[in-house]
Amino acid sequence: MPGWEMFARRILDDGGYELWLSGSSAKLLSREIATSMRGRAWEIVMHPFSFREWLRHHGYEIPEQPGQLSSRRAVLFDQHFSRYLETGGFPEAQGLSGSERRQLLQSYVDVLMLRDVLERHQVGNVTALRWMVRRLLGNPAGSFSITKFEADLKSQGIAAGRESLYAMLDHLEDAFLLHAVPVATDSEKRRQVNPRKVYPVDPALGPVFDRSRKANFGHALEVAVHNELRRRGAEVAYVKTGDGFEVDFLSRDADGGQSLIQVCAGFDDPATLAREVRGLEAAAAEHHADRLLILTAESSVRFPSVAAPLQVLPAWQWMLESPAAI
Repeated sequence: MPGWEMFARRILDDGGYELWLSGSSAKLLSREIATSMRGRAWEIVMHPFSFREWLRHHGYEIPEQPGQLSSRRAVLFDQHFSRYLETGGFPEAQGLSGSERRQLLQSYVDVLMLRDVLERHQVGNVTALRWMVRRLLGNPAGSFSITKFEADLKSQGIAAGRESLYAMLDHLEDAFLLHAVPVATDSEKRRQVNPRKVYPVDPALGPVFDRSRKANFGHALEVAVHNELRRRGAEVAYVKTGDGFEVDFLSRDADGGQSLIQVCAGFDDPATLAREVRGLEAAAAEHHADRLLILTAESSVRFPSVAAPLQVLPAWQWMLESPAAI
């Protein structure tokens, strides 16, 4: 209602109350709430379930020391984690069949595009927006360049200006549909030139828009790791080293601690491990890091020997770590 913020501020000025504000980003973005409250607001972002919350929701016991489980229990958590990557973290999607879940998630995205982007921002190029959403959600953890996307649209006879495409991407981020991760650099020019890596807000969104209909476990795993970093309040970038290696994440927590993280589904090919290790070592030479991690899909794979300070961990174990160990 018009003038709601004056009423809310009067409630706070009178004292004796805690005021919780919530609503749709179709009407007011979180940063606009803070502006309306003139600095008196504390933002709390509500994410889909983390793996810990997913376990709690389904009634599973959460181990106090996830790194010290028996082999039998560790395999059980492998199965739980695999199911989490498949079903995602939206509460309403839990317990649905695959087709029902796909329909629900598709409806979430359709409503978000209609209310939070098209209506709120008066976006007129509906076709370009739909192409962008399909491209971004159908290629989770992939690189995305506005320049290349503009050329792809043009080849299909769809006219869209570069500035309007940048604005659409910003609108989708503001609506919490996805996050676009820049390359780690102090150079603003290099940050603009290099493509961004895009992560949906939930790992279950990717398969809904992937036209190949092939399960990509590695992409879902990388999305889940990225979203856990965001949930912990970390600043996230990816690393592209001078000699051509790429590391999935350089994360900086609120205390300034930094981690370099590679995500790898498995180590069936010894060359895969060698490539991941070389990438981390090259990135560590260019970026300070307190922790070097390779996160993999499950605990039952044969873990290779790596030299300290590098660690290889199941992703679910890292996700269940206490904040002090992050």
